[in-house]
Amino acid sequence: MPAQRSQPPALHDRALQDLSFIRRTMEGAASFTDVPGWGLVVVGVTALVAAPIAHRQPTDERWLVVWLVTAMAATSLGGGAMLRKMRRRVSADGALTLSIPARKFLLSFWPAILAGAVLTLALVDPYTPGIDPHLATRVLPGVWLLLYGVGVTTAGAFSIRAVPLMGFGFVALGVLALFAPVVDGDVMMALGFGVVQTGFGVYIARRHGG
Repeated sequence: MPAQRSQPPALHDRALQDLSFIRRTMEGAASFTDVPGWGLVVVGVTALVAAPIAHRQPTDERWLVVWLVTAMAATSLGGGAMLRKMRRRVSADGALTLSIPARKFLLSFWPAILAGAVLTLALVDPYTPGIDPHLATRVLPGVWLLLYGVGVTTAGAFSIRAVPLMGFGFVALGVLALFAPVVDGDVMMALGFGVVQTGFGVYIARRHGG
């Protein structure tokens, strides 16, 4: 006897599956728009304050401490600002979940930042006293600017147009800091993390809702 044919799925089940597929496809193609403009401004101001303080430090070790403390403060401020902007798009009783564009953005951004942390630890040997002045004046500022720019540029592929443009600015400053012997590392840090980030932050805040 012929095998009994399986019952076709109900029409409404197929419709729900199609709608779910369409929703996932549209969400995956969307851009991450929760980059905090005013958060970037606050982080930029922090860098502008830190640059002259770091420049006046009597030793390279203290210079490094100033910038590391500034980096931790900037990470906290920027992350908090992004979280607040993301929560504004969620209803009061809704749970905050990372959308597909948000996951793509963060997964593209953080590897370069972690690479910068690892390279810093490798270049500044904690078991060897003293830091080569060349590291503080050119190498570390250039590496930080370059890798931050790489992270912002790659993550910006899933965000608004201003984000990768900001990343290109950091990359250019990082290359200049590494290969131009006349430039000062603290000046380049102030230009990148301070001026560039503040300028783009104001633009993003005005054009994309804070």
